[in-house]
Amino acid sequence: MEEVSRETQSKRVIGVRRLKEPMVAPIKTRVITVANQKGGVGKTTTTVNLAAALAMGGLRVLVIDLDPQGNATTALGVDSSQNDGVFEALINDKPLDELVIKVAGFPNLETVAANSNLAGAEILLVPQVGREFRLKQSLETFLEKKQNQGQRFDYVFIDCPPSLGLLTINALTAAKEVLVPIQCEYYSLEGLTLLMDTLTQVQKRLNPNISLSTIVLTMYDSRTRLSNDVAENVKKHFPNQLIDTPIPRAVRVSEAPSFGQTVMTYDAASPGALAYLSVAREIAIRGAVAA
Repeated sequence: MEEVSRETQSKRVIGVRRLKEPMVAPIKTRVITVANQKGGVGKTTTTVNLAAALAMGGLRVLVIDLDPQGNATTALGVDSSQNDGVFEALINDKPLDELVIKVAGFPNLETVAANSNLAGAEILLVPQVGREFRLKQSLETFLEKKQNQGQRFDYVFIDCPPSLGLLTINALTAAKEVLVPIQCEYYSLEGLTLLMDTLTQVQKRLNPNISLSTIVLTMYDSRTRLSNDVAENVKKHFPNQLIDTPIPRAVRVSEAPSFGQTVMTYDAASPGALAYLSVAREIAIRGAVAA
């Protein structure tokens, strides 16, 4: 038992050291929408922890919280009541550079918050001209401005609500990639099937450049047959999109948001943090190779 404990401790020390290792940057900004129509799959958790891990690796990252629940905003330690959110960009045409907030403790990580106003955005977007393209236009203007200023972002993550309304459509229209977290449970693939149907419609009518690039397995328990069956099923149907490292069920990952942190800072040596670090590196490497 003592040898196993020492081995685990050694792996954690190595993992923490790897936090300081630089990650490879993409040739151009990667805009990734994190979506799944099924709730409770670790979508927001995956968004903020991958963003934090990439930022720790020296890459410049922006998180846009498009979920009215504002969980990504909370997990990044931002007080939504004290800041204008993405609602102002979608409805009132406020420039994103006036809405971006630095995330404390991360020199390379910034966010656009979600606040209570976002809950009414779905209804208010309906009569808007170009309602599906509001986020895309605002984000493109912002990224171009930052590029011209020599302050290019390497990654933009857009966290979506677990529904298929205009907010999610805006996110899919604004991005070139979709990342789907899949919980290792029986009904997990149903949410993916629905999302793929939506993605096909978005490709035909709104954004021909978007594609499913990444699938991350969450809440994985290698001891259960169900988790392994789900993993094999996903690998069979999406071998090129599936990330090799699954995210385990981990207490620290669940605890971190209640302290206004990602697990990357809450407990960088925990299994969940090390798993997200590994996933972030794989995403960075794949992105560099694809480019």
